[in-house]
Amino acid sequence: MPSLATWNINSVRLRLPIVLDFLSQYGPDVLCLQEIKCMNDQFPRSALADAGYPHQAVHGQKGYHGVAILSKHPLDEITARGFCDIPDCRHVSARLDFGKGPFTVHNFYVPAGGDEPNPEINPKFRHKLDFLAEMEDWFDDLVFDERQLICGDFNVAPHENDVWSHKQLLKVVSHTPVETEALDRLLSRRNWVDLVRQHIPIEEKVYSWWSYRAKDWDMSDRGRRLDHIWATRDIAAHAKAAHILRPARGWSEKPSDHVPVIVDFA
Repeated sequence: MPSLATWNINSVRLRLPIVLDFLSQYGPDVLCLQEIKCMNDQFPRSALADAGYPHQAVHGQKGYHGVAILSKHPLDEITARGFCDIPDCRHVSARLDFGKGPFTVHNFYVPAGGDEPNPEINPKFRHKLDFLAEMEDWFDDLVFDERQLICGDFNVAPHENDVWSHKQLLKVVSHTPVETEALDRLLSRRNWVDLVRQHIPIEEKVYSWWSYRAKDWDMSDRGRRLDHIWATRDIAAHAKAAHILRPARGWSEKPSDHVPVIVDFA
């Protein structure tokens, strides 16, 4: 059964061993990485190709941001787009085929937004809201032929059960109403399907990120679901299961603060 995974790795070179372990154990057909934090020529292409992922689309940036798509299958029509007239590397897309016809994967790293949820005094938060709005408009302007999948670290936990405490996080960046409403508009604009919530009931609390600030992330369990996989309905109809690999948060002494999210397709 083919599968696609997304993972904010928070430095692919620093955490290459756990990426390779993940690929060996779970073997997704496609892995979308965010925050690779390296230039294109510094990306560990050979090690990942040797692991069975010779097809790679990389949009890297020195020390910050950066996204990549790794695939067992050939990639074509590789593109990368800038947003908000800021030269950050936060998007890459590619066309591929699991054997049932081609589709396009868009891999995003949405700005985190800083600490103050006020766009009038916090330019990072303004950037985040503008980025989400531009995503929404861009997909309207794009020649949209269905068969699209978007994934990545959206840095928004949209639902009450995507955070450890809805009430306590309403004024915390990533779960404020202005952000969740912006993400809901994006979701509904093209009738996307949230593939994780298609298979994990909305009544169930589920997270993909736990802060480094927690002394014991597992015990405190103050997580948020910031990482998402959405698809157009023609693709969503073939999605059969979704998994969030919570144990990956403790896979090494210096893990990413995010864990992989995986969707299996028929």
